[in-house]
Amino acid sequence: MGTVYSSILPKHEEFIRKQRIFFVGSAPLTADGHVNISPKGHDVLRIFSSNDVAYLDLTGSGNETSAHLKENGRITFMFLAFEGPPMILRLYGSGNVIIPGSPEWTDMAKHFDILPGARQIIHAKIETVKTSCGYSVPFYSYDGERDTLQQWATNKSEQDLEEYHKKKNSISMDGIVTPIGERLANFNNGE
Repeated sequence: MGTVYSSILPKHEEFIRKQRIFFVGSAPLTADGHVNISPKGHDVLRIFSSNDVAYLDLTGSGNETSAHLKENGRITFMFLAFEGPPMILRLYGSGNVIIPGSPEWTDMAKHFDILPGARQIIHAKIETVKTSCGYSVPFYSYDGERDTLQQWATNKSEQDLEEYHKKKNSISMDGIVTPIGERLANFNNGE
């Protein structure tokens, strides 16, 4: 039932733009490491070309995707049709992390509305697109975006957010130092 493509076709882009949530999957190289799947909401995904996507990553209680990308670059995006005709669409590729203050940040950030709590941009080169039926995905209706994270971040000072990133986003649950962790370590060492 699945069909494989080498790039994002216009019909795929149209489907992706209609989705209100997507999921990102990543994993460390070690067999006993944790596979991570993260849901992403808000208008944070950008499609730059048929093989080039990025999303604005907001502060969370962990930072597994960032750690995995630093270690091995592998990333998968998944989009599900919760309304309309059934379909699952996956984007497979390799990605990198762009953190505020880096040379790439200025160029990449201009494509996004920088939301409160933004911590990095995940940029991916897509090598494979796969669609499958999605026949068992249930219908769900969209009621709106949660503003809880943005309210939380708005109520924090820059120093508070930096401390939170240091405590919760610097090292993955498998002990991999994230790009945020590297930046904070370099900053604390005076670099």
